[in-house]
Amino acid sequence: MRATGVLSGRRGRVAAGLLSAWLVLTACSPQRPHRPAGAKRSAAAAATAPTPVGSAASAAASVAASASAAAPDVSRYYRQRLDWRPCREAASFRCTSVTVPLDYTRPERGDIRLAVVRHPATGPRAARLGSLLLNPGGPGVSAVDDVLSFADGFSPALRAAYDLVGVDPRGVGRSDPVDCGTGTSPAALEAEEDAVGPGSGYALIAGACARSAGRLLPHVGTPDAARDMDVVRALLGDDRLGFLGYSYGSYLGATYAELFPSRVGRMVLDGAVDPGMDAFRATLGMARGYQVAWEAFAADCVPRPGCPVGGSLRDAGRVLDDLVAELDEASREGDGRGVPATGDDLLTAVTSALATPAWGGLRSLLREVQAGDAATRRLLLGTDDAGGPGEQSLAAINCLSSALGPRSTDAQTRAAVPEFRRAAPQFGAYYAGFLPMCAHWPAQPTQVPHRVSARGAPPILVVGTTRDPATPYDQARALARQLSSGRLLTWDGDGHTAYQQGSRCVDTAVDDYFLHGRLPADGTVCR
Repeated sequence: MRATGVLSGRRGRVAAGLLSAWLVLTACSPQRPHRPAGAKRSAAAAATAPTPVGSAASAAASVAASASAAAPDVSRYYRQRLDWRPCREAASFRCTSVTVPLDYTRPERGDIRLAVVRHPATGPRAARLGSLLLNPGGPGVSAVDDVLSFADGFSPALRAAYDLVGVDPRGVGRSDPVDCGTGTSPAALEAEEDAVGPGSGYALIAGACARSAGRLLPHVGTPDAARDMDVVRALLGDDRLGFLGYSYGSYLGATYAELFPSRVGRMVLDGAVDPGMDAFRATLGMARGYQVAWEAFAADCVPRPGCPVGGSLRDAGRVLDDLVAELDEASREGDGRGVPATGDDLLTAVTSALATPAWGGLRSLLREVQAGDAATRRLLLGTDDAGGPGEQSLAAINCLSSALGPRSTDAQTRAAVPEFRRAAPQFGAYYAGFLPMCAHWPAQPTQVPHRVSARGAPPILVVGTTRDPATPYDQARALARQLSSGRLLTWDGDGHTAYQQGSRCVDTAVDDYFLHGRLPADGTVCR
């Protein structure tokens, strides 16, 4: 992987299904990672915790909170010894854990542990450049699993020069994950919304999370995860953080650069999130982005023999709408043999497929759904999957940032549906269903939308894809402009994120920056 209930008569799988869709659409599990030469040092030299340096003018309330959070003495976390052992999954990888404070403002309240994996550099020791931390996005996607799965996908030169490192952020994967213990099936959430109304499925999950994970929920936000990365950086023995962040990982990277600009190394942010955009506009932008991606898919499909969406762009929209309506009607009738597939399930599958740059799988999926019976459709669209810990982590992290987690009331959500439908006829109502996601969340946001300049940081390479549906290209342009040292690399292409997605031009430019510190020329567009 690179890696919503629905209103106005469309039957929703709501909460669990919508969170699952959001996780798929905003995550990028890249296939593959920075650290400048000469930046390696011993962990002992990093024993004193640095004070974050932020841009007070741009960071608003979040940076004020960050500054106060740095005041308590947390130096002991920078002095711990790491016990690296062969990973259970693969002996060529090394695994360990790192202790960090639950609350950086009150470290006496207790600790949490972060899971860390390292793929040691393969080249001669004298030629190694340090560590390259990878975050695959989400939030809620395990960086540990990603490195274990995809380390071999990086170029031989990168693997020779860098230790590839994955850290599961607090609340995610193997790092004290948010576990709301809901055990809530899609059918139960749907029944809740049918009985109480739109948004009540989210309220049900929020209440369960407050009961089961209430102590952790206020402390899984992005600034705390960025501070954790600085502890890991120091324990790895690096003066500066080498970092590759995809999708949400770009938001995490930008937050780190804001807090610790002097400790940024070679940083690449791919499929970038604009930290100055509020969650409502970001959700509307995602709806538009998937409409653009659908129309690009349709234009590519129509000339092909046996195209499952008809012979024109107008036909394609009608075919998708009709298939959504057919699934909704069939789900209302049911067959008593399992959770029926709905129109939302189809849209979740379609948007997931549109996030990849190759569309053969989407053509096949649409053909099979059109021809399949109820059981086949359930299997194809995964209707029996319940919301898992990854989805709960996503909600917990998103809802602590008002740039990521929408908090619209039910009335505001209903009022927004016409605007969403105008922006995205096939996907607007579906995405409007995300708007109440954080309205009932028990922990209040700790970050507000604001421009990030990271003044004093070395060059940061921002990569944007012109038809990226999940994080539209305008967001990459906005982040590159905000960063005082930002440089934009553009891929004129499709799918979510660009690096290692099929463009030799992009891959060469990113590798060249990681290995040699050479930025692509200003205005570079890869085609």
